[in-house]
Amino acid sequence: MRAVTVTSETATATDPVDQESEDRRLRTLRWTPYFGLLIAAPLALAVGPTDGPRVELVLGLASAAALWQRLMFVREADRERQPVKAIVFYAGLLVCIAALVTVSPFFGFYGFTGYLQIGLLPRRLWLPAVTVTAALMATTQIGGVQNIRQGLIPYLALFVVNLVVAGTLTYQNLAEDERSRHRARHIDELAEANRRLREALEENAGLHAQLVSQAREAGVLDERQRMAGEIHDTIAQGLTGIVTQLEAAAHADHDPERRARHRDLAHRMAREALAEARRSVQALRPGPLAEAQLPEAVGEMAERWAQSSGVPVRVEVTGSAVPLLPAVEVVLFRVAQEGLANVAKHAAASRAGVTLSYTDEVVLLDVVDDGVGFRVGSVGAESYGLTAMRQRLRQIGGTLEIESAPGEGTALSAQIPVIGPEPVLLSGDNDA
Repeated sequence: MRAVTVTSETATATDPVDQESEDRRLRTLRWTPYFGLLIAAPLALAVGPTDGPRVELVLGLASAAALWQRLMFVREADRERQPVKAIVFYAGLLVCIAALVTVSPFFGFYGFTGYLQIGLLPRRLWLPAVTVTAALMATTQIGGVQNIRQGLIPYLALFVVNLVVAGTLTYQNLAEDERSRHRARHIDELAEANRRLREALEENAGLHAQLVSQAREAGVLDERQRMAGEIHDTIAQGLTGIVTQLEAAAHADHDPERRARHRDLAHRMAREALAEARRSVQALRPGPLAEAQLPEAVGEMAERWAQSSGVPVRVEVTGSAVPLLPAVEVVLFRVAQEGLANVAKHAAASRAGVTLSYTDEVVLLDVVDDGVGFRVGSVGAESYGLTAMRQRLRQIGGTLEIESAPGEGTALSAQIPVIGPEPVLLSGDNDA
């Protein structure tokens, strides 16, 4: 019977004491038949006729039995790999026992090994093997084959006793051995499973480290993209407006009042751009959104844009304005800001319009102009600003559509699902 130890790290086989006991049991199974022959053969020769043929028969059969044991023996560990050889070995063992028991009942010392070797057979052959062995042992106990006819009743009684007692003990031992082997296989399976688990954990640890590194790199890239967008939305656009006003002031030397107005507007835009840049670096909301709701912030931004660009713009709000997540409002504000900046840079428009539409499911922001337009999808048609718009909108589940054609103006339409101001953290836009 095996004792096993299973830990969370590994499953080990039997401990040294139990392993030594198991090895001793296996040695007993292998060498007991030889000891039985060594005891029985001298007794058989000492008791009974001592004529030459009988001595030769006893020694010949005993030697044949020992040789069969030596050449055909199958270990229990090999019985599943060599089932046919195991059955042949046991059948030959029964033949040797029967032959020797017929010569002398003293070979019962060898015959009982038939019980010990039954474990080599498949389970369906256990009962026949026990029955035959019990019959042979009853023959030795009654004094030999010659006494069976005279004492048939005692022989049958001895047969039944052997079959019941020895058969029961044999079955119990065989069942226990089978359970031990099953436990041993289970332990081996657990050991293999634990080994694979350790390998998987080691592999997962490597993958985890790789994922952490990739996440860190992605975070750095997202932050770089955010800062690039903020620089484009604040510093770059502010500087563009300042340059435009300074150029207008330079061309108004004949009109001191107009020159002063452009210069003052440039100063104001410079201060606003500086303040906006500081807010962006600190990852705060855009200045207009920090002080007003989205519709008012878009209106104020559009009014300042009209003053700096000289292009009239009309701002409309449809539907009932509802509070949105700060991140959503930031994106919509930036889209409106970038859309108008593109009108000033590329459209050569005479007028523009911004429409903010609220519905139950989505919020729409449209920026239109009557400028020169462009061919959507052509090489170089989409600027960095439009690419940044798409990225921002994608991060919060929004979309951007562009309709334009040469000479027919441009219409930008951003659509974002209505998301209320719940404490939800949206990655990729830390300026919310």
